Parts: sequence; C-alpha cells; structure tokens
Amino acid sequence: MTTSVAVLGSSGSIGTQTLDIVRVEPDRYRVEALGVARSVDTVVEQAAEFRPAVVAVADEDAARGLAGRLPDGTELLVGDDAMAEAATTSDVVINGVVGFAGLSVTLAALEADKRLGLANKESLIAAGPVVQRVWAASAGDLVPVDSEHCAVHQCLRANEVNGKITDADRVHEIVLTASGGPFRGRTRADLESVSIDDALAHPTWSMGPKITIDSSTLMNKGLEVIEAHELFGIDYDRINVVVHPQSVIHSMVSYTDGATIAQLSMPDMRLCIGYALAFPDRLEVPYGAIDWTEMSQLDFQTPDLEAFPCLRLAYEAGRAGETAPAWLSAANEVAVDEFLKGRIRWVDISDVLDAALQAWPGTEATTVDVVLETDRQARAVAADLIDSRTRV
Repeated sequence: MTTSVAVLGSSGSIGTQTLDIVRVEPDRYRVEALGVARSVDTVVEQAAEFRPAVVAVADEDAARGLAGRLPDGTELLVGDDAMAEAATTSDVVINGVVGFAGLSVTLAALEADKRLGLANKESLIAAGPVVQRVWAASAGDLVPVDSEHCAVHQCLRANEVNGKITDADRVHEIVLTASGGPFRGRTRADLESVSIDDALAHPTWSMGPKITIDSSTLMNKGLEVIEAHELFGIDYDRINVVVHPQSVIHSMVSYTDGATIAQLSMPDMRLCIGYALAFPDRLEVPYGAIDWTEMSQLDFQTPDLEAFPCLRLAYEAGRAGETAPAWLSAANEVAVDEFLKGRIRWVDISDVLDAALQAWPGTEATTVDVVLETDRQARAVAADLIDSRTRV
C-alpha cells in the first residue's frame, strides 16, 4: 500500500531530504503535495519529477505565472492558507516550513487527523497551549522530526505498554544533546567579533541559515527544551542539556529504576524523517548506521551559559509559560535576521532577546489570534531594541 505524503517546505533541507527518501522507496511513498513560501523555480523542478496533485505557494507575487509551468493535473494553491490546505491532502504531512509560518500547517494536519512529521519547532513552541488542545482532540499522530526529539520519542517507546507510552512519572530525566555548534569551547570574549560565515559553519549538520545561527547561539537547543516539554509532558526541572560534540547520541531518557535509554546514529536527518514517514514501522534503508569499529569515544560537557545565554533565556520563557515562548521565538527570528543582514553582532542576539523577554506583557495563550498578536508585538519590540542599538 502506498502512503501519500505532503512535503511542506519542500525547498528546504527537511523537504529535499524527504524527497530523497521517496526517490529510494517510490513504491512505498507517493508525493501528493508540495509547498514552498516563494522558491517557485525549485518547486517547479520538484513537481516535474514527482507530479503531485497539489502545489502550494504562500507568496502571491512569487506565484504569478506559475500555473503554466506545472504538470497537467496539478492544482496550484496560493496565499497564506495554501500550505495549510495542502496539509489536508495526504496520509502523512512533513512540516518543514521555517519559522512561525509553520503553525497553520501543524494545526491543519492535526485537525484533519493526519500523521504529522513535525520539523517546525516554532509552531509548537509559539502556540503550545493552543496546539495541545487541537492535538488532544486529534486522531492523528504527532511524530517529531528534530533529531533530538525523534531520539526521545524512540527512547520513550522502551516504556510502552500495549502500544502507548506509560505514565511520564516513570521518566526520571530527558537529556537533550547539543553539538555545541561552531563556537563550542569559546568564551563570550572570544565571540565578540565572530562573523556571519563563522556562525554558519556548523561542524555537524547541514541546515538552513536561521536554524544554523540558532545552533551557534544554543537558542536552537533552548527551543528544543520548550518543545520537549510540550511534546512529552515532562517538567523543565527534568529536561537537561549536555554538549556532545560527536553528535552520535541524539538524546537520552533516564528512568526511575536507573536505566538510561539512548538513541545513537551517525548524523543523518533522513533517519528522523523516515521514522516519521514509516511510524510505527521503520524504513529498511539504514540511514545513519554506525560502524562500531570506527567509534573511539563519546564526550559530554556542561553548556556554558555565560557564553551562550540564549539557552538560559529559553528555560526562563518555558517556565513562564503561556505566550512567553512565542514572544521569545518571535524576537529571536527578528534578531537572527538582523544578524544575517549584518546590522548587529552575534553577541547582540542574546542581549536583544534578554531585553525583549523582560518586556513580555504576560499574555495568556488562549487562541491563535492572541499568539499571532503576541508574535507581532514581540517582533516590534525586538526591532525597536535593535534600532536603538544601531543608532548608538
């Protein structure tokens, strides 16, 4: 039986690697929908190869004149709701949309009772309470695609009874591993003058620029802490981070009886994507397989919160709850964008976020509209903070 797949964010790293898996297993998976923000040339090439029923493009200007370039029979959806609509077309939805824009895809997939392979951490972080309510009423599965949460998901299956993960009280601790990014081991003083190219030179993973910068500041890991809390219902005091430079152990779960279950593989996001595509089964292709004769050591270090304060700020936002994570995530998107434009220094990112978080008004996360307004306000606050710095 062929499984239909909607690949949303198909031009990005997660999307293109999802399509790699489909190429290897065309009898098992069929691309039903593709979606991009504005990368129309890429999606035209993908559509020519996979001939999906639907192509979604969020940017109306980018989509002009696109219809004639798509295969016969492929429907074109355009606008802010296009990818959310595309998320209802398939058995499995891979949400690789970057940033807050992925929230509508997450909600649409869950509301339509689809299996959601979630790579868009911001949607769950920004609207955790809202997503939780929709998820609780959904008959679909939410399978995390981030390597760390995919690892935790697999480790928690050691605690399954009759196909369901049992009481989280049996979990003593979740340990998320971090590569440390390109600046591992450097002090804050060392980081005063790092360049954009330096920050984009991740030692382990090939990712988009925004996620790569988040990895360099450890904000990516901080957001993952918040996401782990939302995904697995574990309180923040039982979610810890260790720096693990080899990126072979992707995360661990310690249980109350003293056992620790870890998921190990060589870095390859296709393993995580394939896990979401095949769940509760597994792929037959061994992505990330380890040659144990070549594995000499596994190292662990405590994160330096003075050099990388974004991790501390994420814990603060997570513990505050409600719209605080949404506020921090939105401010972070602005700060990272301004760093990539060369308007602020790398060390300014955390300073801007610290000041922005202090300005959070304490709004409760009651509806999507409230989260959207929180996002707008946080972006304005972050932009004002950056403008004040650049005027000095």
